[in-house]
Amino acid sequence: MSMRRALSAALLVLLAGCSALGVGDGDQHGDLRFMVPNAPGGGYDTTARIAAQVLEEEDVTDRVEIFNVEGASGVVGLARTINERGNPDLLMMMGLGVVGAVYANDSTVDLDEVTPIARLLSEPEIVVVPRRSRFRRLADLLEAWTAHPRRITVGGGSSPGGPDFLAPHLIAKAIGLDPGAVDYNRYDGGGPLLAALLSGEVDFAVSGVGESAEQVRTGQVRVLAVTGKERIPDFDAPTLEEQGVDLEFANWRGFVAPPGISAQQKRALTRLVVEMHDSPAWKQSARAYGWDDTFLTGPGFDNFLREESDRVAAVMSELGFAPDV
Repeated sequence: MSMRRALSAALLVLLAGCSALGVGDGDQHGDLRFMVPNAPGGGYDTTARIAAQVLEEEDVTDRVEIFNVEGASGVVGLARTINERGNPDLLMMMGLGVVGAVYANDSTVDLDEVTPIARLLSEPEIVVVPRRSRFRRLADLLEAWTAHPRRITVGGGSSPGGPDFLAPHLIAKAIGLDPGAVDYNRYDGGGPLLAALLSGEVDFAVSGVGESAEQVRTGQVRVLAVTGKERIPDFDAPTLEEQGVDLEFANWRGFVAPPGISAQQKRALTRLVVEMHDSPAWKQSARAYGWDDTFLTGPGFDNFLREESDRVAAVMSELGFAPDV
């Protein structure tokens, strides 16, 4: 059975058990539900839980229920969100990883079917190695990688099309390596990825800042480079561009709602997220996790989501990866 047919069958089973829970057109929100479209402990999950905590502490909403829907790197969760048509009390956390998963899985559902609410943040990736790695500097790693591309293995927590997948392939392209020669190993979350890195199963890893911050602070891993345009406070590592690699890359995360909600309901959800974003508690959390404030709502986020889908498809095609990679 092809990947697309298997995914479609899984989605049909899931959707058969779901029902839309939409309420009226009022602006008030009592209980709110956040869907995280992957396993607990990752970047989406962490961001959703911090957002929920801030909303409750600031009395923006009564209670926020968080639940995880795993499958196909976010596509199953996307399908569930689409099936909850008309429900104004559900927000799905998503970002670049879900955009890439739609393309990589040749999905039967698409992001143009949901209601965009807000982009919350951007987060650079970091290139990390174990504390005792032979690669002391990024230049050491790139020299070995260039000499023997297939002998250097990289780990990440993203499926094809996601940020941990795209970053090393784009780095390879930027230094003149064939992206098809990248030996990328995907792990299900930060824990398994860290274990693989520390055991020597992979030579280096690429991950989000928040997912590796604790290991960096305790000295288990060292950061060789930051993929964003600026250094990260408290991380003793230069950017890629500072080290001669012409690449700037960042992940992002935000919220979408089910289709079929009214304009008034969309405004109410947007106001709720704006109030959360503007709170001191959210800004403090963002600083602690090294997130860049790239907040965007309204037509700007609508356009961004469409453009991002087109950009990821173009990048994957340029790198030589077709759907079902």
